[in-house]
Amino acid sequence: MSRTPVILHLDMDAFFASVEQADDPSLKGRPVIIGASDRGVVSAASYEARKYGVRSAIPVAQARKLCPHGVFLPGRHRRYREVSRQVMAVVACFSPLVEQTSVDEAYVDISGMERLFGTPERIARRLKESIREATGLTCSVGIAPNKFLAKICSDLNKPDGVYILDPADVPGFLARLDPYRISGVGKRLAETLRTLNVRVITDVLRFSEAFWAEKVGDKAARFLYARARGQGSSEIVPYAEAKSSGAENTFARDTRDPEELKRWLLRQAERVGRDLRSDDRFGRTVTLKVKFADFRSVTRSISLPRPVQATEDIFRAAEGLLDALPLPQSVRLIGVSVSNLSRGERQLDLLNDGRDEARARLDKALDALRERHGRDAVTRGRLFGHDRTA
Repeated sequence: MSRTPVILHLDMDAFFASVEQADDPSLKGRPVIIGASDRGVVSAASYEARKYGVRSAIPVAQARKLCPHGVFLPGRHRRYREVSRQVMAVVACFSPLVEQTSVDEAYVDISGMERLFGTPERIARRLKESIREATGLTCSVGIAPNKFLAKICSDLNKPDGVYILDPADVPGFLARLDPYRISGVGKRLAETLRTLNVRVITDVLRFSEAFWAEKVGDKAARFLYARARGQGSSEIVPYAEAKSSGAENTFARDTRDPEELKRWLLRQAERVGRDLRSDDRFGRTVTLKVKFADFRSVTRSISLPRPVQATEDIFRAAEGLLDALPLPQSVRLIGVSVSNLSRGERQLDLLNDGRDEARARLDKALDALRERHGRDAVTRGRLFGHDRTA
């Protein structure tokens, strides 16, 4: 007889802000907000800042009004990735089945691990202690029969909490929760549920699946009905290749200057290219993203005849897309990404292999210098004197 899976969801508490507080003890107890440009959005907020209504994804300008005494920081994403690797190394000591879903979240299959580490509660406590010892950070843990439920559980006792859901308690558990708790239920679907007086998740079962299919479509109906019954995947995918790599910037001032926009594209192409080269990945599709002053966004993509990872190749493709894009008004944000990725598939153009080799050597040299001395150790001539905050 098969056993009910035991799935653990790990969620680091206010991760970016907590890393800053751990690295700088003078920030402990203070409202720390990651996002320094008034033109951008908040990417993280400490729990001290959340007391004032500051949340991720709200405009930084709004956050300053809500919490004028907050500590606003630009963020150090390389550092966050470094700490994330430390966290995941600890998690891997508790189970070989770990699915990292973001820089600060992971699912872990701990089925059968009782023989090594004790009860699920004991595993959760030991995991939290180990992460705190390795990083100085706290996390919250949820344990349930599947990933859908485990993720909800990890959010219930934040910060630094543990919530364990026994399979027998699932129906009663869902009968107490707002449908908003279901990952994937957005504002539009939630509004539909409210109009039908669906106040808790199990209220979905008052209607047939066919009824829901008429209201929200077949796919959403199957999804809702499964979640209302507590059903969800318990499969852990230990590793998944990244589907794309991208970079974007919101400007301090809107601009229509094509040369200024291209300088930002070159900076972004450097970041994306460095990311691809660090993992020996190549991409065939380059996508340009532009957000105008009225917040309207457009994207344009091009599929290249061969996979690329060189900064110059990425930039030239993005530059061509920008040249072909009308700019009816000033630009607020620009970005570039590379997708359709593969690994180790370098294909030289036989008519251009000399230049390809030169670009590869240049990129390798620049990457090495920046790795050793920091990103500002060396600058391409076209970017010399370029203001990153422009």
